[in-house]
Amino acid sequence: MTNVPLLAVENVSGGYGDIAVLHDVSFTVQTGSIVAIVGANGAGKTTLLSTIAGLTPPRRGRICLRGVDLSGRSANKRPSLGMTLVPEGGRLFPFMTVLENLELGGYAAAARQTVAQRLDEVMTIFPVLSERRTQLAGRLSGGERQMCAIARALMSRPTLLLLDEPSVGLSPLMTERVLDTVAMLVRKEGLTVVIVEQRVAEVLAIADEGHILDQGRIAGSGTAARLLSDPNVQETYMGL
Repeated sequence: MTNVPLLAVENVSGGYGDIAVLHDVSFTVQTGSIVAIVGANGAGKTTLLSTIAGLTPPRRGRICLRGVDLSGRSANKRPSLGMTLVPEGGRLFPFMTVLENLELGGYAAAARQTVAQRLDEVMTIFPVLSERRTQLAGRLSGGERQMCAIARALMSRPTLLLLDEPSVGLSPLMTERVLDTVAMLVRKEGLTVVIVEQRVAEVLAIADEGHILDQGRIAGSGTAARLLSDPNVQETYMGL
């Protein structure tokens, strides 16, 4: 069992209603790694994360966490298994304070027992949130909102963090800060991360492996370093 990946996506196809979006998608994620899913807009990247998180049931194939098939496990049960999704835009509750948003992240039964301790840990990781703890989340800057969304996800003590387009609406400098924070969390928190990102060069710079999604299919895979140096990837996805 030592070689079992943390996450295995096996021949997954799916979509919405009569619309097929994903077609026979397969890849694995090893513990402690950052795996980037890149591709053009409309390639199915968000649908893929939604399917892994249980929000969109696959039509075929299966998703396994630590070798256990998650079929039949609803989205609201997956945080207690160690999987947490940060959706595009973060989706904070704007009329609740930063502190209240973070406390909601600790709703899972196992996390509830140590909410106060975890709050202290998260505030240490994100000191700006400690400064803004009584501020309404809707009044945070774009970068602060993204940090708060990641911090809220950390409240459930996940082992697998799913990040959907964390750079949306952010400046290049703030994008770099957010991605650097993700890399730091992998090192210090022992997280494993699957990240969908439109800024291909930036996300591959922090990733271990990458997969190119094209029209719902895996069109290429490899180490992040190899994809970064691939002329076709540079031309198609980096504008080089």
